[in-house]
Amino acid sequence: MARYTGPACKLCRREGKKLFLKGDRCYSSKCAIERRSYAPGQHGQNRKKTSEYGLQLRAKQSARRYYGVAEGQFHKYFLMAERKEGVTGTNLLQICESRLDNIVYTAGFASSRNQARQLVNHAHFTVNGAKVDIPSYLVKPGDVVAVKETSKTTDEFKNLVESNSARPVPKWVESNKDAMTAKIIALPEREEIATPVEEHLIVEFYSR
Repeated sequence: MARYTGPACKLCRREGKKLFLKGDRCYSSKCAIERRSYAPGQHGQNRKKTSEYGLQLRAKQSARRYYGVAEGQFHKYFLMAERKEGVTGTNLLQICESRLDNIVYTAGFASSRNQARQLVNHAHFTVNGAKVDIPSYLVKPGDVVAVKETSKTTDEFKNLVESNSARPVPKWVESNKDAMTAKIIALPEREEIATPVEEHLIVEFYSR
């Protein structure tokens, strides 16, 4: 599966909003959006009227890039969300929030979702005691995500947990920084999801 490997800050500038792809840098004055809020490229500063389709596309791309999900996977999530009861847009975001790499980031065990994805790929985490090295693995309410026992004592994880200790953890995740575990209490409500997109535009995009 192809994955974008270019500068992460270009993605934020293209969407015109912070997607928090660079960890601590996103909260500092070095953030690309703070310094250059226009789109990248030689025509980035030109103002263009955005069509309805363009707004829908940007909403979809923003969400994809926020969670680090490829197009095919994201469309699959949309089809799953459509089949579930409830609001399709909220269902879609709940599915994305339930990804293992997102849980690792949300619980404060990584500085960014990209770093969380790498740590999961390197088999540093378990779900309910079983090793899981698939970042797209979808956790469920009641599941317990934990740093693998052999990884807990490493300086890498001790430093990661300490450096992210001040970042707030949403109520739907019960994070124990000392034990390096995170229990999923429930699926998040829409107001508990900080994704900077208008999900109804994503639904409109895929419903054309």
